[in-house]
This record gives sequence, structure tokens and C-alpha cells, in this order.
Amino acid sequence: MGSDRDRVVADERERPPVPEALPAPVIDAHTHLDACGAVDAADVAVLLDRAEAAGVSHVITVADDLKAAQWAAEASTWDSRVYAAVAVHPTRTSSFGDEEKAELERLAVLPRVVAIGETGLDYYWDYSPPAAQHEAFRWHIDLSKRVGKPLMIHDRDAHEDILKILDSEGAPSTVVFHCFSGDADFARRCVDAGYVLSFAGPVTFKNARALREAAALVPQDQLLVETDAPFLTPHPYRGRPNEPYCVNYTVRDLATLRGEDLSELCVAVTRTAQRVFGLDH
Repeated sequence: MGSDRDRVVADERERPPVPEALPAPVIDAHTHLDACGAVDAADVAVLLDRAEAAGVSHVITVADDLKAAQWAAEASTWDSRVYAAVAVHPTRTSSFGDEEKAELERLAVLPRVVAIGETGLDYYWDYSPPAAQHEAFRWHIDLSKRVGKPLMIHDRDAHEDILKILDSEGAPSTVVFHCFSGDADFARRCVDAGYVLSFAGPVTFKNARALREAAALVPQDQLLVETDAPFLTPHPYRGRPNEPYCVNYTVRDLATLRGEDLSELCVAVTRTAQRVFGLDH
């Protein structure tokens, strides 16, 4: 049985090829390095070296439970190319209590933790009842405002309730819709509210017409790119293992879709990520 590091450096045929480096560096605004197989600093370096070769200079590794939050915060200290986001995923909030809240509050103020996420609502899975998800989402909104860090939202089949809760609680100054999944109308509403929309591999799928229409209208200063690796590998490698370097494919597709110069788009999304997350480079 192979080690976790073996999975990180798996057979090249299992992963998409590493593409030619982008003309300017970009930031993967949402990935899960632990789910990609990374355990320690050496594993993280393997993933980030591969990403850097494709022009992906930095990543934000994101938690979905308390253990992952602790790991992400620690991993962000191992490599200067890594930042972290901490939260408990909505599907894991059925037992969200004081212990989890206290630990997240401790982690949230660490300097290399740059966002509270991913939090929000997920009506696709039934692992956690809606009432528990709503309560946890409201708590994470409050934490985001208290620590002054962006709120990173997971929204699956829950567009209207997400907006209602943000409105009723008072949205933090910066809200990021991770792996945006809405149509053009929902995108306009989010843009008008000042929210930032982050697009992952699905925007490259040719049958995702509504999502592609949404991505075409988002202003550059409200646009981010991400992988959500190891999930949602972009076209034409859908179904194969995803890694941060694959955001290269998504950026290229977005530039074509939006009719923009690739270099200009790379610079723009990097500038947006730096502003949104308060990055120090």
C-alpha cells in the first residue's frame, strides 16, 4: 500500500499534463492540499513546485472540518506559497458546538489564515439538517466580521437562502462565492451586492452554458479563479485528479470565453486575490 506522498507524486498518466506556464502568475483561490494527498511540508512542496511550473504562484488551502482547519493553518507556515482558510463545511455542522467554535476562533486570527471558509449551505447532501447549517453559517458570518477576514462561501442548491442570510445578518465587508455555480441573473445580483465570484473547473465544461454566461459578465475586480482540487478538474481532463497547477487550464479558457488577453486576465485575477485576501506579495 502506497504512502500519502506516493499519492501526491502519483503516476503522471493519472494527472493532466502540466501545461506551459502562464504569461503572468496567478493564485489558486481555493484548493484542498490535504485532500490532494499532502501530509507534510515535503508533500506540500511537491504540489507547489508543480503549480509554480505552470505559473500558479500561490494557493489558499481550505478546510472542511476542524482537523482540516488545524492542518491548513499549520501547512500555511511550511511554505511561503501557501495561505489558509478555516471553517467547518455546512455538511459537517450537525454537531457544530462550543469546542469547534473555540478552536476556529483561535485559528482565525493566525496571520497566514486569510479567510473564513468554506462555510455556507448545501442542500444537495443531507448530512446536516438545514437548521443546523443556517445556525453555523450565521456564526461563521459573525466570526468573519469579528476578525476582519473574508467570508468564503460554499453554495450548493441554496442561492436564495444564502443571500437572505447574508442580508439578514449583514454581510462581511468581503464575501467570496467559492466555485460559483449560479446563472447570469444570480451572478449580476451577487456582483451588484459587491461580492466576489470565484470560478473553478466546471466553468470550462462546454455544456455549462448558464455558468459560462455568468463568468462572462463578472468585472475583473470581482473575479477569482480556483481549482477546488482534487475535485472538478477542468476540460479536457474532467474526471482525472485535479491539482493547483490545473487552474492554468481554467484561466486560459476564461480568457477565451471573456474575449480578454490572457496576460491581462492573469494580472487582473492576481490583483483581485491579493486585495481580497490581503496577501503580502
